[in-house]
Parts: sequence; structure tokens; C-alpha cells
Amino acid sequence: MIRAAKLVECDSLTALCVRSKAHWGYDAAFMAQCRDSLRVRPEAILDGRVFVAVNEADHPLGVAQIDLVEDGAELGLLFVDPPAMGSGIGRQLLQHVIEVVRHAGFDAMTVLADPYAASFYERMGAKLRCMAPSDAVPGRMLPLYELAIAPASAPPAR
Repeated sequence: MIRAAKLVECDSLTALCVRSKAHWGYDAAFMAQCRDSLRVRPEAILDGRVFVAVNEADHPLGVAQIDLVEDGAELGLLFVDPPAMGSGIGRQLLQHVIEVVRHAGFDAMTVLADPYAASFYERMGAKLRCMAPSDAVPGRMLPLYELAIAPASAPPAR
């Protein structure tokens, strides 16, 4: 199930993002540089831009955040708790975010991806636009993807 994040979950969702990023073997110095960009912020939750995939006990398994910018939508965060990786949680979260972005009237969403997540976004239909500067680590370049979002289907004519 995917639901809106709760304000009281800021710290636990941030910890989930950190665990997920660290899963790929990044060292402590690198993780310290990333910490602020991995933070789930209260204002994003209050704005209704953070979504959580949960199990039957309402325990978070993954988190996604949409960032609305001047010219469109960006995937701000998408992280899956390491024990849940490979279970389809990331796909479900991304599909949910795509629906939200579609209903907000956007026809595309950009994704500044970690290199370890690049193949996931490509499987989900994202197209590489260019390499772009990291939002967390000065001098690091990351793949910037664009996900085209088809308009919602019109209801059948009567």
C-alpha cells in the first residue's frame, strides 16, 4: 500500500533514505556529504509531496518525494529499505508518483539518479538527457533522466 507520509515520520523516513543509499557501499565521508540531500523535510510532507510504501503493519518499506519546480516536476527522493529491495516497492512508488505528476498536469518528470539506480530508471522508461552536477557532492556528475508522462486517458464516449 502507498499512502501520504506523516509528519511524525520525518526522522524515520530520513533514516530509511540513508540506509538505502549506504547499502551501495559508500563510505562515511561520502554519506556525510549526502546527508542533507537525503533528508525528508516537514514542509514536503505538509505539502503532500511525500509518499510511503508500507506493509500490512504500516511499517515503511520505501519513500518517494516529488519536487515541483518552475518548469516541471522532479523526483526528489525515491528510496527503498534494503531488506525490501527487489520486491517491486520502487516500481510501485515510481508509478504512484507518475500518477500524481500526471494529475498535476505535467507531461514529464526529471530524475537526477544515483549511478546504482540508473538501470532501474531506464527499465521504467526514463531517457538519459545528460550528465548533471550532483545536488549533494561537489564535482560529482550524475545521470539526469527524463520520464515522459502520457496524459490520462479520456473516458470513453457515450
